[in-house]
Amino acid sequence: MKPIWIVDDDESIRWVLEKALARESLSTRSFSSAREALEALQYSTPQVLVSDIRMPGESGLELLQAVKARYPGLPVIIITAFSDLDSAVASFQGGAFEYLAKPFDIDKAVELIRRALEESLREADVEQAVADTPEILGQAPAMQDVFRAIGRLSQSNVTVLITGESGTGKELVARALHKHSPRAAQPYIALNTAAIPKDLLESELFGHERGAFTGAQSMRRGRFEQAENGTLFLDEIGDMPFDLQTRLLRVLSDGHFYRVGGHQPQKANVRVIAATHQNLEQRVRDGLFREDLYHRLNVIRLRLPSLRERHEDIPLLTRHFLAQSAKQLGGEAKRMSDPAMQFLSKLDFPGNVRQLENLCNWITVMAPGQTVEIKDLPADLTHGKEPASPPALVATPSTPAPVPQPEPVSFSVSPVNDAYSTSSAIASPASERPNWISLLESEAASMLAAGQPEVMDALGRQFESALIKTALKHTNGRKNDAAVRLGIGRNTITRKIHELGIDGAKEE
Repeated sequence: MKPIWIVDDDESIRWVLEKALARESLSTRSFSSAREALEALQYSTPQVLVSDIRMPGESGLELLQAVKARYPGLPVIIITAFSDLDSAVASFQGGAFEYLAKPFDIDKAVELIRRALEESLREADVEQAVADTPEILGQAPAMQDVFRAIGRLSQSNVTVLITGESGTGKELVARALHKHSPRAAQPYIALNTAAIPKDLLESELFGHERGAFTGAQSMRRGRFEQAENGTLFLDEIGDMPFDLQTRLLRVLSDGHFYRVGGHQPQKANVRVIAATHQNLEQRVRDGLFREDLYHRLNVIRLRLPSLRERHEDIPLLTRHFLAQSAKQLGGEAKRMSDPAMQFLSKLDFPGNVRQLENLCNWITVMAPGQTVEIKDLPADLTHGKEPASPPALVATPSTPAPVPQPEPVSFSVSPVNDAYSTSSAIASPASERPNWISLLESEAASMLAAGQPEVMDALGRQFESALIKTALKHTNGRKNDAAVRLGIGRNTITRKIHELGIDGAKEE
């Protein structure tokens, strides 16, 4: 970790901060003027910069401006006097992380520097992830359409809505849109709206003022402010609480928002990219998503294909993920035999690219040899055996050998909480299919003939609802037991029960 730089012409201030941070095992480097710090920036950078606002020569605000021009993600804390309110406002307008008013409490100063440090390390992780993430892989026609759309949007700041099943790579596309946009040099901030409790999501998005609620001991910038001049990616936008949708709509409409507990409007110059695996049109019809917000987000829509729509990309992705896993473990990449690769290429992955990546991680760790055969794949994926070879046929000279017609076979892989888990089922011949499959085919044919949209989503919701209701009935409403019986995670069944409006579930 890089040191914390302290810039102040007052030696006593430098000494106090150095000693306090040393007790926290944090390294420091001190400068008596902004000029010294600027010269040092030519050769190295700090993790956090703490600077007085009034010094001989260049001021702290001038130093802030120079630092932000070169390193926009570097947190800068400005030290200012209580009476110098205009300077404090100017520091925030210049992009300061926070200001520290003199005389300050040393413990609160250390706490503030630690928060800035966490922010800096988080930004560094994001930058490293972007650097390590390759361009999106795919040769299938459906993916080429996505690539063309990203290219067309490269010089645009328009709002984009990315749709597609879980695991198809929606955030990867969002990063690509940012990387190839005019805002590429500015912050890229991502937020999963489904992963944050409702009570905290408003503060996470818009920030809060000191004292806005219990525990709000200092002002905090939200994601909109952190993404200023850059891109804000809102994942799982379909799960955003209804009342927060109104606030988001206001930001998209006029570019202004208020921090929680605040009375001064904040201006947001942010490009918003949203993503969801849900059918937003249906959620609008169900009254769960604002129609006006839907139209604000749905300016440009990119639909990512599922992996079962791009089977030809499975070998390419498999080789990439095997090489990536080997690099992480410091070993040699494993290779799939031709039969094993053909086997994988026929699988349907409901978890999509993410699930294929998890499978490749499993292969890297668990497969015994460098060349992976079908028998080396997870036992529950193959049912412990390789597909049977067709029987050999012997033909006489007068009788041409008949060409064997294999029965149709389908495979499926089921994700559990985004961790690797597999199950497979080999379908029976069409004449022996259970009656419910015939009914499903009939219902699908009827809906398709009627031109009904989103057939896959509608039938999928009915299928999931029937499974979960049956499992809950079997476990007398015990949600966790039902999740175990179905082979899904506790969080997954909780989300599904909420999404599908299923009653009768109870906690153990």
